[in-house]
Amino acid sequence: MAASSAGGFTTPFLSIKLRNLHGDVSFLRLHCQSFDISAAAGNKNCRRFLSGVGDGVDEFKGGERIRRICCCCSSDAVILQKRRGEKREEWPRFDPKKSSAIARRVRSQALPSLPFASPPVRFRSKPRCSPRTSGPQSRDTPPKRDTGIANEKDWGIDLVNENINEAGVSEDGSIWHRESGEELGENGYRCRWTRMGGQSQDGSSEWKETWWEKSDWTGYKELGVEKSGRNAEGDSWWETWQEMLHQDEWSNIARIERSAQKQAKSGSENAGWYEKWWEKYDAKGWTEKGAHKYGRLNEQSWWEKWGEHYDGRGSVSKWTDKWAETELGTKWGDKWEEKFFSGIGSRQGETWHVSPSGERWSRTWGEEHFGNGKVHKYGKSTTGESWDIVVDEGTYYEAEPHYGWADVVGDSTQLLSIQPQERPPGVYPNPPLPPPIDDLSSSS
Repeated sequence: MAASSAGGFTTPFLSIKLRNLHGDVSFLRLHCQSFDISAAAGNKNCRRFLSGVGDGVDEFKGGERIRRICCCCSSDAVILQKRRGEKREEWPRFDPKKSSAIARRVRSQALPSLPFASPPVRFRSKPRCSPRTSGPQSRDTPPKRDTGIANEKDWGIDLVNENINEAGVSEDGSIWHRESGEELGENGYRCRWTRMGGQSQDGSSEWKETWWEKSDWTGYKELGVEKSGRNAEGDSWWETWQEMLHQDEWSNIARIERSAQKQAKSGSENAGWYEKWWEKYDAKGWTEKGAHKYGRLNEQSWWEKWGEHYDGRGSVSKWTDKWAETELGTKWGDKWEEKFFSGIGSRQGETWHVSPSGERWSRTWGEEHFGNGKVHKYGKSTTGESWDIVVDEGTYYEAEPHYGWADVVGDSTQLLSIQPQERPPGVYPNPPLPPPIDDLSSSS
């Protein structure tokens, strides 16, 4: 995300650190050409993706055109953002009597370190169902805060092709169980799953984890994980991750969506946090990303929301809104948004603070970029400061995401390799249901 002006602050109650959430990843725009997605997913030199027409797509093999149904269903999902050269900055201490420089507009981690935060989850080995005498590795580590969406490879999802139901006792006295199966439904629906879990010998800690993959004859594919647990200190957590492929019912363009939700709660104090992340991509370059976060540490609470939208044709909009408060009544926050297209656009934001007595201070600012090297900057605050000037200044913004369609296709090889049930000759998938009448009338 491009840095721009905004005002930063900190109070004695909460130290807020800034972190760039974007990695330095080049974006490659892809042409929508049809091909066998499962076969090409692992080929780094062949990442062109399917874009269906009507109810199917044309697939070319050996120079022969083959008509193939490829309509899919959708759901929310997301991915791990690659990070390189991460920079951190401290917000300057808030002082309403001083005019501070307009705040930097970078996405922030407005959460203090929680005392029960644990190290990142490390998947040293994959739980496997063979040999039957060995149990799954213990997964009693809570998720780490503000880490975005993991890559499918980090989960080590390894589903077996048989139904099992087994349990055992490990060398340390902890017990474990594992089962797997398959569910079949209409329209070629198939869900393969594995559930596993364990408990310490004294019962003070336990963990559960479920893996699944879903598919049907429309081309819909989904890969997912859900895990939960608690430890001897009383800390508890829950986390879910999903990744799915579907075809937009209106445009027939292929989409990949990923999402993650995480939450943890301390067993020793009034502390906890929750995060929801999502990312959506399509083969034409359209991209949407966002996150909602909440946390609490004793008398302090904080919230953060941000979003990004790229239309694939050069238009981009981004926004961030974060705020915090204490039980004593102190509140503070910062928000900004930007919209650009073809070098022309605007930025605006506000930094604010409310004292326990209800006294409010705020500073608003804005920028108008005309695309000719001229920028109109304006702003004011409740303490009487103001500015309104036109300066010679270049315009910088990101018209394309750091992590885009080419990247998500390359990182979704396991999702794309999911094999649906074999479809009998002459049997075709049911078309997607039309939207409700209310939706059609509201959109007209």
